[in-house]
Amino acid sequence: MEKFLNPLDIPIKENKYGITTGTGAAAAAKAALLVLLGEEAQKVAIKTPLGKLPIEIKESRKLTETHSQATVIKKPYNDPDVTRNLEITANLWINHKSGVIIKGGKGVGLVTKPGLQVPVGQPAINPTPQKMIKENLLELIPENKGVCVEISIPKGEELAQKTLNPKLGIIGGISILGTTGIARSMNIESYKKSFKCQLDVARAEGYDELIFVPGNIGEKIAHKILKNLSPDQIIQMGNFPGYMLQEAAKLDVENITLLGHAGKLIKLAAGIFNTEHQIADGRREIIAAHAALNGADESVIETIFKANTTEDMMVILEEKALLEETFNSIARSIKERCQDRFTGNLDVIIVKMDGTILNSNHQLDI
Repeated sequence: MEKFLNPLDIPIKENKYGITTGTGAAAAAKAALLVLLGEEAQKVAIKTPLGKLPIEIKESRKLTETHSQATVIKKPYNDPDVTRNLEITANLWINHKSGVIIKGGKGVGLVTKPGLQVPVGQPAINPTPQKMIKENLLELIPENKGVCVEISIPKGEELAQKTLNPKLGIIGGISILGTTGIARSMNIESYKKSFKCQLDVARAEGYDELIFVPGNIGEKIAHKILKNLSPDQIIQMGNFPGYMLQEAAKLDVENITLLGHAGKLIKLAAGIFNTEHQIADGRREIIAAHAALNGADESVIETIFKANTTEDMMVILEEKALLEETFNSIARSIKERCQDRFTGNLDVIIVKMDGTILNSNHQLDI
């Protein structure tokens, strides 16, 4: 009996694991080939870097003597992944050319910028999924035959707008990803690496002056207040500024400006480098402490500490003419904390939601 992989010996019924888009693509391609070879394909065994996985096939059909099609559903697991329940389809043609040719169809993105794992002009099907597709097909292809397989994602173009793909220059759809074949619930390392791809693109394009922002709001503000800026110079950090600064240092980036709304950015002043709200907060403590350092009396500090939002704290500081100096002090602390991770030239710009700059001790001429 064929032994299948049970990832890390954790029961699949616990719903902590799923398959990657790469595994889904490989399974659909194998099922399509099996149909052409006259075999039923309700479930196929797929070789992954970690072992074999049994993958259910939604449907497979023979269209002509040389053309078939199969579809896999990327079933949901305990993870807020936009590709849950994603339909992955493989069209496969058998021919007289040896080997396996892989193409991207509708809903699979096209790479248009350098720095990624896939060259410019190629479909965004990463190396491991390509290897999996080839390995799982080559063991079945009849002698003196070859195949061409086209992977498509019917809802890929729509889903891509919820990812970093447009920012990375991957147009027209999502990427076919995966390094192990298994998607793990809340895989923080994979999530962080998705942000790091922005750095790879920026460096490949020769940019050495980068603007780090927490997310979409920060990016919009950066475009609003900074002129002559290429979109590829703006790097979204997500909740991982510490990781992103370290990765920038590894890539020999020399100049970084941290720019963002006070609610996110000031956490760095306390050495909080995972800014997810559920992980750590400290905003009122930071603002209260720096207000005190700049002359706020006890009643002002107490009022700040009892305020509900960062914006409310700003109003209190502004009324006491303490806003600028407090945020200058916070900006200095952010730089000090971040220099442990990034030793290049570092600037800090803290803003309100409308783009108003709160600290005056920044380097950029705005």
